[in-house]
Amino acid sequence: MFRIRSAFGKPDPGMNQSTGDMEKTNHYRPVKEFINHHFRHFNASELKRAAEAYVSLMQRGGKMFLAMAGAMSTAELGLSLAEMIRGDKIHAISCTGANLEEDLFNLVAHDDYVPVPNYRSLSPEDERRFLERKLSRVTDVCIPEGAAMRRVEGSIQRLWKQAEEEGKRYFPYEYMYAIIRSGVLRESYQIDPRDSWLVAAAEKDIPIFVAGWEDSTLGNVFAANYLQGDISRLEIVKTGMETMLYLVAWYREHSADHEIGFFQIGGGIAGDFSICVVPLIQQDLNESCRLWSYYCQISDSTTSYGSYSGAIPNEKITWGKLAPETPSFIIESDATIVAPLIFAYVLGAEGE
Repeated sequence: MFRIRSAFGKPDPGMNQSTGDMEKTNHYRPVKEFINHHFRHFNASELKRAAEAYVSLMQRGGKMFLAMAGAMSTAELGLSLAEMIRGDKIHAISCTGANLEEDLFNLVAHDDYVPVPNYRSLSPEDERRFLERKLSRVTDVCIPEGAAMRRVEGSIQRLWKQAEEEGKRYFPYEYMYAIIRSGVLRESYQIDPRDSWLVAAAEKDIPIFVAGWEDSTLGNVFAANYLQGDISRLEIVKTGMETMLYLVAWYREHSADHEIGFFQIGGGIAGDFSICVVPLIQQDLNESCRLWSYYCQISDSTTSYGSYSGAIPNEKITWGKLAPETPSFIIESDATIVAPLIFAYVLGAEGE
């Protein structure tokens, strides 16, 4: 057990690490054995080979970078992702602003979420009624504005004001870490913090690179606060360009002595932004660095060369991101099914 300090420099003596290290009695091994026996062809075979290559990278002392798009936090991917982070199987994350905040929303308001099992048959009028009830729908569940967004909003607004008064500047994820480490929302937790990937990331203090943070609920709130005069300094939240510079520094440092893999869920800015760090270093800075040493994308986008999310790994060779010999995989399926299986396989290999 250890004390978690606040990112704003104020220790919180009451907050201990909630989960400790990953249990080594390996209850994931049966999942690994099931996949090895049953997953033999097509997307199943691709999943198995991607998981095997992931394990191989870890066993060689490599590191894994996760790019996470989609609505993975609201899909409660933290149930498996948190243990991957605590088990040192994920070492840095690039995600959308929505995924960053929605794991915290789920942490404090899970029981207030409204399930929508018949979401495929909703009418426009049904959707309007959700709006009137201040319920924001994400496929088969609605996030309650009052219990989730507004509860977190007050805490982060106080941190923005504190940063402004102290003349400090932070990345979006650092504000989220500060909320978690302060313990201010602990009494509002509605799930076991073991199941929050953001809590796990805060405990491990891994970097979270968020490009386009403005495209999120809290990013919109920040813009509104500035326009209303509640905040006078936009620069208290570090920018996307600063995020890229931070990513370059991180990749330079960690790729010097380690292979680094790239595990991508979905497409969009989370993946586009972060995977470009290698050609930036090699082609724009004219510096030598490793290419990504592993690549896997889970996507249900139709394979094509006109859509980044549907581009096959070979195309990334032409951009100087991957090498012809890089272990590369595209699994065309639902990430809410595939990612937990791969994570369980990797955790199931622990101790081998």
